[in-house]
Amino acid sequence: MKIKLDENLPLQTATMLAALGHDVQTVREEGLTGSTDRAVWEMAQREERFLITQDLDFSDRRRFAPGTHHGILLIRLRSPSRHALIERVGGLFRTEDTVGWGGCFVVATERKVRVRRAQQK
Repeated sequence: MKIKLDENLPLQTATMLAALGHDVQTVREEGLTGSTDRAVWEMAQREERFLITQDLDFSDRRRFAPGTHHGILLIRLRSPSRHALIERVGGLFRTEDTVGWGGCFVVATERKVRVRRAQQK
């Protein structure tokens, strides 16, 4: 899976995802640190990458309707320490069918994963 990792996630997350076989680019590595959400979003879409973020600006399912983009994983942990974030993302990508998340809007908490798929016509 082609992934864009937002700057609000530890860089070790990128290393872990790459070790699992994913093509990962980070906002930091691309010099986009401090860029607007719009710039990060547009880059992820241009590169056809699944965005992983904690940024609530990406939480509006109407604005980011499933099927209109390459996918978003919004991580919402009560205590988002570096370790907890790395463990949660790693656990998701080791145990869930993340390949099927392309184009979806996904929210993951400590206990739940909600996957919103495009509406069937």
